[in-house]
Amino acid sequence: MGTLEGKVALITGAGQGIGQGISFALAKEGVAIAVAGRTESKLDTTVAAIREFGGTAIPVRCDVSDSDDIAAAVDRTVTELGGVDILVNNANDAMPGKLLDVKDGEFERAFASGPLATLRLMQACHPHMVARGGGSIINLVTSAAVRWDAGGYGVYGSIKEGMRVLTRAAASEWGRDGIRVNNVAPHALTPALKWWMNKNPEEAAEFVAGIPLGRVGEPEADIGRAVVFLVGEDARYLTGATIPLDGGQSRWG
Repeated sequence: MGTLEGKVALITGAGQGIGQGISFALAKEGVAIAVAGRTESKLDTTVAAIREFGGTAIPVRCDVSDSDDIAAAVDRTVTELGGVDILVNNANDAMPGKLLDVKDGEFERAFASGPLATLRLMQACHPHMVARGGGSIINLVTSAAVRWDAGGYGVYGSIKEGMRVLTRAAASEWGRDGIRVNNVAPHALTPALKWWMNKNPEEAAEFVAGIPLGRVGEPEADIGRAVVFLVGEDARYLTGATIPLDGGQSRWG
């Protein structure tokens, strides 16, 4: 029996990368997973992999920038899996870029899929978590927001910082409801990072050299397993925190 047997998680952006890694790690501890995202083929791949190792999962198509999609995703999770104990806000349509290159529409899309989607999902899951005696929320943020050299990360970092503030507020307001809310700021070998590293080998080598542990994290083994701890009983007194899962690269303070 897994350490989280009987729990239900809704994970956005779970068709690949970090969201998929978190899904695998939680499913192996007995969590039933609502695998949410925009691309059905990717969702099906994640669900099939979870079912292959004996886990429980359903694909839930959801564009987190659409409020109707969010409501439908939460309703389907509750209807088919019995409730929501864990919410992982991972999906976000925000990319690095110089401030003078950013268009209004790009910032608006990043905000809609970032802080606004995070707020909507937390609000939608709150009553279901309360009904089950509490829950745990993990919001995926970034160490780019606290870099001294923030060039190229203005929009991306600001969106993620908005999510960090929502996390601290929810931790303060919902602690009495038995709901813990924490941030994770990861580095992991996602498809996007692999593409960038292959395209920019010299910059990639410098990037890895700046990580004290000497490597980029693995979505399941390094990020997913840490999330297992954060949503479990061993972390029951931790809330409102930002956990940097980046091999020691960032400096938070």
